[in-house]
Amino acid sequence: MSSAANFGIEVNFLTGRYVATCYSDRQQGEWPPHPARLFSALVAAWADAENPDPVERTALEWLEARDAPAIAASAAVPWTVVPHFVPVNDAAVIASAWHSKRADGLYALMDQLDAELRATPDGTAPRVLRLRERMTKLRDVQKLVTEVGKTSVDSAQKMLPDRRIKQERHFPSVRPDEPRVTFLWEDRAPQAVRAALDGLLERVTRLGHSSTLVACRVAPELPEASRVPALSGESLRAVRKGQLAELERLHAEHEGNKPRALPFTAVRYRDVANSTLDESTLQANTAGDWIVFEFAHDSRAFPATRTVEVARAMRGAIFRYAEEPISTHLSGHDQAGNAARSPHLAFLPIPYVGYEHADGRLLGIALSTPGSSSNDVRRGLYRTIGTWERSVAAATYPLRLTFGAGGALHLRRLRSLATIASLRSDVWFRPSRKWMSATPVALPEHPGSLSKGSARKRAKAWREAERAVATACRHVGLPAPVHVEVSLSPFIAGARPSFRFPPFSQRGRDDQPIRRQLVHVALAFERPVAGPLMLGTGRFFGLGMMRPMPGAVTS
Repeated sequence: MSSAANFGIEVNFLTGRYVATCYSDRQQGEWPPHPARLFSALVAAWADAENPDPVERTALEWLEARDAPAIAASAAVPWTVVPHFVPVNDAAVIASAWHSKRADGLYALMDQLDAELRATPDGTAPRVLRLRERMTKLRDVQKLVTEVGKTSVDSAQKMLPDRRIKQERHFPSVRPDEPRVTFLWEDRAPQAVRAALDGLLERVTRLGHSSTLVACRVAPELPEASRVPALSGESLRAVRKGQLAELERLHAEHEGNKPRALPFTAVRYRDVANSTLDESTLQANTAGDWIVFEFAHDSRAFPATRTVEVARAMRGAIFRYAEEPISTHLSGHDQAGNAARSPHLAFLPIPYVGYEHADGRLLGIALSTPGSSSNDVRRGLYRTIGTWERSVAAATYPLRLTFGAGGALHLRRLRSLATIASLRSDVWFRPSRKWMSATPVALPEHPGSLSKGSARKRAKAWREAERAVATACRHVGLPAPVHVEVSLSPFIAGARPSFRFPPFSQRGRDDQPIRRQLVHVALAFERPVAGPLMLGTGRFFGLGMMRPMPGAVTS
């Protein structure tokens, strides 16, 4: 039972799947369901009654005035999205370029509003009000189809029954591990409100697309939340006081048959799965939050051997738009240029490893902020990313990293569930006693030659390499592992041999470069360790990325 929650609404997916489009990407599914979507379903059930019950209206007004709920939801697997071609009334309204431009603009305003609300939480500052007004205008699509004299003859002809064109549409869906989600509020619902909401919930038959059949009720038991409102994290659509009146106002305008958009208040959520670890579970000081960027399909040809190159390009792009002076927690250097001793922002290209047909290609990149980072640092990073995104033209993959003759990468920030398993944080975060390197570890101490010299010297060098790995564990706040294996070849499917990676050097004393030995490692700890885990002196540039091994996950 949750110690904080006192009231909950349970949604059960009767077909075992949830079909709903991510607001920012028409080809991605939404998970978990956004609180604003649930509230709209409740309002629709209330308004569909022949004589809407004033007691139920009071219950809805009580619900909208609560703080954003926590959410208990399992992981979910996206289904392959297959395009469908369906007749449309006006192709100009739902064209992908139009939608992408509006969605990108709206998310940029949401990022600005998020920053402003941190400074003025009551939401009454003039700049906050102006941002909300601009968001309302972006969500308003009615004028595009109702203003007289602005529709071309060609567009009008295409709306005739015998000339209607077919538009490519996508209906993304996800299959949750557990076909249930529970929304949790800290406030205790009065008995009259509880009874009214329970009656409303009985009449809610779908959520999202009409194919998502659901059975809803006031939750008889309150599970532990898996996502909670926070200062940083994934942005979900929630509601605030006045949502019901706003929905009524919009319905009076669109009358149920004109274009409309769901009003909402943006609330950021963080995953708490790794902040409620068992007392026996350890965590490195590299553990924290990930902001994941996905590479475009034709940009997934870079091999993992280019990890450091890609990480440095991403670092340069981020710092190009960062506010001056750049914080030590982001740059990893103080104002004098000296390396910071505390954990800081890491740039982690994500390779395709650990699966039967894995080939080690880079699929995306994560910006990893350690748990010790302040909320100001996290907000500053989100502002920086938002500035970069607003500086480029709208596109499916709007961001770009260039490498001269070495090619280019097109990427986008993920705002919803990744369709590629390797880009999901749970793959890298789950607790385990056993870990293997996806990219080689840059040893903090040189062990000597591992492949030259006499057998006795080589054996000593391998033992020194194992000791250096234990040192690398201590550098991130972990105890020495109970078992260490070191190799120049990978232990995990798809990983590239360490000798295929370019030399990795760092500045040492007297500014002399120190070339680090790269090795793959397999570790076992006495107690479970929760990720993400990066080891070695290259851990802030994607080297030493460790992956938990299946079968070693704690219950």
